[in-house]
Amino acid sequence: MFNVSPGVSVDYYKRLEQGRARNVSPEVLDAVARALRLDADERAHLHNLAKPAAARKRPSRPQQVGSELRQALDALSSVPAYIIGRRLDVLAWNEQARLLIADFPTLAAAERNMARLVFLDEASRDLYPDWETKARDTVANLRFDAGRPDDPRLAGLVGELSLASSDFRRLWASHTVHAKTRGRKRFRHPQIGELALDYVAMRAPDDPDMTMMIYSAPTGSAAAANLQLLCALTAGRPSHANSAPDPVLQETEHP
Repeated sequence: MFNVSPGVSVDYYKRLEQGRARNVSPEVLDAVARALRLDADERAHLHNLAKPAAARKRPSRPQQVGSELRQALDALSSVPAYIIGRRLDVLAWNEQARLLIADFPTLAAAERNMARLVFLDEASRDLYPDWETKARDTVANLRFDAGRPDDPRLAGLVGELSLASSDFRRLWASHTVHAKTRGRKRFRHPQIGELALDYVAMRAPDDPDMTMMIYSAPTGSAAAANLQLLCALTAGRPSHANSAPDPVLQETEHP
């Protein structure tokens, strides 16, 4: 339990915690956020949860990666990059990301999802030496997405992962939430070895639910040299960013 802020009753706080409060003002939500010492992502999550159901409806149309974003993805020929959308679905990728993270073109559209890959694909435990950290971040990102407009498919994904993975159930119960921004991730590639890569998340200007993830390494570092080896493996291969079927088709294929 947290300390009650001036002007807000204990009963009101209880109703807010239990989801029984209606028409909560931004001022009250900010007071709750201050009392709980929430960070920026957690504060945004709280405000999203408090929105009326009608205001939280997510557009039913599937996400489409525009030609400009695909062009930008193709232009990133020296670093792994991919685009994720709602529910952490992988919408597009370049060849470096395919070789580093997963062979996306061979996966069914519904399986091109970062949460499914982390928790349901045993290979992810070899790919990420810090698997626990990767899993915790994945759940926190998914929970941040869950606080935005209602999405029955997201609820289905959470249910599927909860049934299939005890690790997911444990981490989901922690209620940690944050958005993808920037950081460092370690990978273990079967041919190249370990790479410690920095990543940055860039939101699409016309779709806040679409993010481009770009991995890179400091010039002159061992990771940068390993990235060059990764690029050498992609030499002469066509990019899958423009040629693969768009995985958002799962939105209409599985009603």
